[in-house]
Amino acid sequence: MNSLQLSKLHATGNDFLVYVALDGSSPLTAGEAAALCDRHRGIGADGVITLGLPRPSRDTHCTFRLRNADGGEAEMSGNGIRCLAAVAAAHGLGTTDELRVDTGAGQRDVALIRDASGRVVAADVDMGAATFAPDRIPFDGPVAHDVVAAIDGMRYNGDAVGMGNPHWVLRVDDPQLVPVAAHGAVLEHDARFPQRTNVEWVAVSDRRHAVMRVWERGVGETLSCGTGACAAAAALHERGLVDDRLTMQVPGGELSIVLGDTIRLGGAVHHVFDVEIDRSSLT
Repeated sequence: MNSLQLSKLHATGNDFLVYVALDGSSPLTAGEAAALCDRHRGIGADGVITLGLPRPSRDTHCTFRLRNADGGEAEMSGNGIRCLAAVAAAHGLGTTDELRVDTGAGQRDVALIRDASGRVVAADVDMGAATFAPDRIPFDGPVAHDVVAAIDGMRYNGDAVGMGNPHWVLRVDDPQLVPVAAHGAVLEHDARFPQRTNVEWVAVSDRRHAVMRVWERGVGETLSCGTGACAAAAALHERGLVDDRLTMQVPGGELSIVLGDTIRLGGAVHHVFDVEIDRSSLT
């Protein structure tokens, strides 16, 4: 049997399948990833991450490659890389307290938090710096601030932000009142974002707390999004609405964010199960 060894994990409800390809196995195709992520006919997940060997030219412990639930590739996932870190550590990669990962958005350094048995139960990742430069997001507009959209009589105002992938952070009074499924499906494909975009609806509770819902590019609404939480925090901080340390409440739980020259994202990681499947069953 041409088998796949997969681990399912989640971080604040953002769930991933991690495919261990340390033996140089061929990468998953878009169709295979979509089949695995299908919540009715497959295992079900927001995305599939491939844990690969480090490239010789990079001072890293491993590589991270993500396909979203629709099979499309994504540059980075804050929650996803924290899930990958738990699997990588279980395979003996990295040091006791650090894992350096090569991603499509550049190197990311992950601090590992272990329980008494040595299992990684939480992780804190340096997400790099947020950018509001339109060409780096990428965003097809003169400035990334006050990016407006109107749908079904509702008007949104927000900021375009790059976190290694594109985001559109929309400030609202109450994210719970937003029709995320209907509006996210439209806003993801806004022509001003040439690579499509993730969309966050966020409200400030106080200077140390905010609440967010998210529509992920190529996935749909998810319980959490690490890059989205960082993008939202950066946009709010840029406008002077929050401090440089805050807790982001998402439907799946809480994420800690520290803003500085780069952004650090932290939170729990949960192992759900391991599974072996016949790869040929995905075609």
